[in-house]
Amino acid sequence: MFDTLTNVAVAERAIGVVALQELAGKAAPVTLAGDKVLPVLTPLEPLFPTGGLQRGTTVAVVGSLGLALSVVAGPSRAGAWCTAIGLPSLGVVAAAEAGIALERFPMVAEPGDDWATIAGALLDAFDVVLLRPAQGRPNRRLEARARERGAVLVVAGDWPGADVRLSVSSSAWEGLGDGHGYLQRRHLDVVATGRRAATKRVGAKLRFPLL
Repeated sequence: MFDTLTNVAVAERAIGVVALQELAGKAAPVTLAGDKVLPVLTPLEPLFPTGGLQRGTTVAVVGSLGLALSVVAGPSRAGAWCTAIGLPSLGVVAAAEAGIALERFPMVAEPGDDWATIAGALLDAFDVVLLRPAQGRPNRRLEARARERGAVLVVAGDWPGADVRLSVSSSAWEGLGDGHGYLQRRHLDVVATGRRAATKRVGAKLRFPLL
């Protein structure tokens, strides 16, 4: 019985991914299809050697889900189809506040043990895939799939071998006084490193929300 239920759950997830692929294929804007670099929000541009998200690359964002959402927000606002997988705690309000267009941002909250297979299928159909891998395990096949398909894999967490790695070196909140006040803005010191063109260490001071 357990095996039967498991197979049913896997099948349901697979059907859902196929539906997402068909939706993206029918509605994805042609304006971004030939762009080699997808735009990012202006404050993030100095963190990327090309000033944006190079198609076919993997970006790891360590220390802040909000920063990862902001990385996705730039191409999303420009018309790209983006998706998130493995982030059950991510709500639509947080995604919208980051600047992501919800009508082009379906989410697969709990992909289960087949997360790598499902993520690979999503890389075939979407411009940007935001992923939190199960137990933080990297999967080299997903890097290869992103390169082949010209998609961008954005990992919420560390990913050894990522083309660009953004990490939070310090964080502070604005708006709180001595026992009073409300959290209004968050200040992050972000460091960018990576491979090839991104080997040069770059830092930026960001104030969230970025919009």
